[in-house]
Amino acid sequence: MSGTGANVCVFCGSNRGADPAFAGAARRLGTSLAARDLGLVYGGASVGLMGVVADASIAAGGRATGVITESLAGHEIAHRSLSDLRVVRTMHERKAMMAELSDAFVMLPGGFGTSEEFMESVTWAQLGLHDKRCGILNVHGFFDHLLAFLGHAVEQGFVKPARMEALAVAEDPDQLLDLVTGPRRPLPAATSGGP
Repeated sequence: MSGTGANVCVFCGSNRGADPAFAGAARRLGTSLAARDLGLVYGGASVGLMGVVADASIAAGGRATGVITESLAGHEIAHRSLSDLRVVRTMHERKAMMAELSDAFVMLPGGFGTSEEFMESVTWAQLGLHDKRCGILNVHGFFDHLLAFLGHAVEQGFVKPARMEALAVAEDPDQLLDLVTGPRRPLPAATSGGP
């Protein structure tokens, strides 16, 4: 995945969270995306970690594309300084467009929506619907419990070890971008019935 013209989809919270480190990591990620000439694709909001990563990317001269639903844009949370803001009708259309525009997926701290969107991207990779890298920015151990659960799912035979190994995890934004944009490890062929 080359920098020029490539986009990284970032899933993250519409709130900033309790730990200031979350916003700091989002800011560093946005700046790093711009420095690497990687476009940002995200949920299009001006609030929370979403606003932080977009503001940082824009401030560093990067490209930022937001995809937001009509209902959310109507609540005046749409980011109006983006180079590209796309308004769609439904959440399904939002996720599909974000996936289509992106070359890799990254998850920062967030809640239900953040987790659901990222896990769908990972699932689509497992099913062979795309071959894009997926990574988790584990700021201050925020995702430690999720990673422990996924490790448990591997132990119990619900997830193949190679699938878990293909999931990039890092505490530093630059290290994570190295992992999701660097060379790929081959994955086992997708199967309809297995983990």
